[in-house]
Amino acid sequence: MTKQEMREPTFLVLSALAGGPMHGYALLAETESLSQGRVKMKPGTLYAVLDRLKEEGLVVPAGEQIVDGRLRRYYEMTDEGAQRLGAEAARLEANARHALANLRARAAGMTA
Repeated sequence: MTKQEMREPTFLVLSALAGGPMHGYALLAETESLSQGRVKMKPGTLYAVLDRLKEEGLVVPAGEQIVDGRLRRYYEMTDEGAQRLGAEAARLEANARHALANLRARAAGMTA
């Protein structure tokens, strides 16, 4: 993956996988929960994200299991994926800190 910013669905999938291996349906539910309902990925979108992340070495398959007659494929984040997620989280956090500082300065200027 290049050094450009990460798209939100990618960030959410990696964030979900930071907690441990998950199967597709659980990833859909967790990404929706992490985004507080703002991001509702369809299965096709999720699997496109996972395929790209596999190609980039950020996630790997973590096994399969049959549950109620349906195949569940599990995925887990690689060490490289954890590094990329950490870097992106730090970038977002720094941007948020700057925005909040500017808002505080603006509010202080309005009351002066």
